[in-house]
Amino acid sequence: MKTIYMKYICAMCAICGLTACSDFLEEQVPQATLTQDEVKKPEYIDNVLISAYAGLLSIEDMNSSFSLWNYDTRSDDAYVGGADFSDGEPFHILELHTTVMTKDWPYNDIWQRFYKFLSRVSLSLDMLDEADQSNATIQQRTAEMKFLRAYGHFQLKRLFKKIPFVNKLNMTEDDYNNMSNTEYTNDEGWQQIINDLEDAYAVLPVTQSEKGRPTKAAAAAFLAKVYLYKAYHQDNATSNQVTSINEADLQKVVDYTNPSIYAAAGYGLESDMHNNFRPEEQYENGKESIWAIQYSKNDGTTWGNLNFSNRLIVPCIPKVHDSGCDFYKPSINLVNAYRTNADGLPLVATAATQDYEVGSSQTVDPRLFVTVGLPGTPYMFNTSYMMSKTNTWSRSGGKYGYFVSLKQNVDPATINEYIFNADNQWASSMNRVVFRYADVLLMRAEALAQQNKPAEAIALVNQVRERAKSMAANSVVSNYPNKYGVHFAINSYKGTYDKDAAMEIVKTERRLELAMESERFFDLVRWGDAATVINKFYTSESEKMSFLKGAWFTADKNEYLPIPWEQLSASNGHYTQNCGEW
Repeated sequence: MKTIYMKYICAMCAICGLTACSDFLEEQVPQATLTQDEVKKPEYIDNVLISAYAGLLSIEDMNSSFSLWNYDTRSDDAYVGGADFSDGEPFHILELHTTVMTKDWPYNDIWQRFYKFLSRVSLSLDMLDEADQSNATIQQRTAEMKFLRAYGHFQLKRLFKKIPFVNKLNMTEDDYNNMSNTEYTNDEGWQQIINDLEDAYAVLPVTQSEKGRPTKAAAAAFLAKVYLYKAYHQDNATSNQVTSINEADLQKVVDYTNPSIYAAAGYGLESDMHNNFRPEEQYENGKESIWAIQYSKNDGTTWGNLNFSNRLIVPCIPKVHDSGCDFYKPSINLVNAYRTNADGLPLVATAATQDYEVGSSQTVDPRLFVTVGLPGTPYMFNTSYMMSKTNTWSRSGGKYGYFVSLKQNVDPATINEYIFNADNQWASSMNRVVFRYADVLLMRAEALAQQNKPAEAIALVNQVRERAKSMAANSVVSNYPNKYGVHFAINSYKGTYDKDAAMEIVKTERRLELAMESERFFDLVRWGDAATVINKFYTSESEKMSFLKGAWFTADKNEYLPIPWEQLSASNGHYTQNCGEW
């Protein structure tokens, strides 16, 4: 969609009557204007729809990222980070879970931003509804907008649970004023998202010439994810606990993760997991990237349509950017999760097991070094920037540790090529992959494990582990054993496992593969594991990270954000607060 976003800039400048977007725009001579009827024609309809696509990057910002990394810091994978507790204070309060307030500004902010995005999508669908419904282009663009509408509702539902759905055409002011966030039960809410996606799946093509547009496989991957959330029923109004797991929903996950859907478009695993997180043109939109948010550079705007959503995650980089914000810090617990035993499987630690450090004799999964930057290794695999356990590499002086998230960052050597200093903070042109093929494999594995088909589930997990194993010899970190004294050991699972053991293996593998991609917290809530896992994390980690002392996750409350006070107050009594005595 780098092409799509470029078109958006031109269209918006023309609509707004601007003449100074860039020199190249000044050279363009307006040929005509479009009437309300003309803009509905297939050849012109994108002039309206492009604003919906552009909302994926223009409406979010670094404090309210649509990737939701800010909210993954509630899990055991990461700390908020920053300079100190007052830096991004509401997010630090959120990661402790003890004094979260309905008036804390981030919740209303992310709520408003997603609904602004949905308003653009709704306008597009209203316009499409007035166009020629027999036209193939109109049908496909309608499918794309339903996919985007599903994306906005899905993210909001993961955050807030009880949300109003903007899912009707030509809504009036009265319609908006009378919307309720309990019009649908929790199960019915997931179904509203599924309805949009199933409509999209029926129409979307196998491939798209413009990469940011969703394909049939993208809709399938999205459907699998929503059905997986829906399968774990949480329909008790006074609780967030999983009351049952629905077999029909699990079967839908299996259906929409059928390998043939993805093979038709050439999707599969990259040889090196790191290829999914590189900005170079030869890696973006690669074989594992099923749908990604597209960012651009040098497109005639001041900074390009760059990825500003991750700019707070950039650490201090000596002689490059000494004041990096240094948020979204990988936890000690996450790093330790990559330790392996003599069989090359995840290590079951004991109280005597030492925390992992580079140079120790402990063996680890190679994915650790693609996910987390550790002292003693090069930042973004560039030996000119060796990370160390010093304040030079930690904005907080070590208060939140010295680990760095790698998946959102870009090699500093590519300054002014793929990473740019925009207003004294870094932004890059690297895509954000929303659905990748490894996730599809693991969703299928989870559904099969829950269907009591452990052998099939483990076979899929082993596909992901075999890729990880190959990275020891063929990846950006394959020389780490020789250069930095690390020891890789990873193997597939062998033998026979029952249903419960298979599910635990799938859960572990999702963490290792998708760490720092903002999935962990939502997985824990979906499984009903959040309170147990996070409170165990607080107990063990607070001895090492003092700011976690006193933290506590309250079940049937902290699984979801409170409905923002501003929204409740403006709802004319039509909104209901989530359970938990907010």
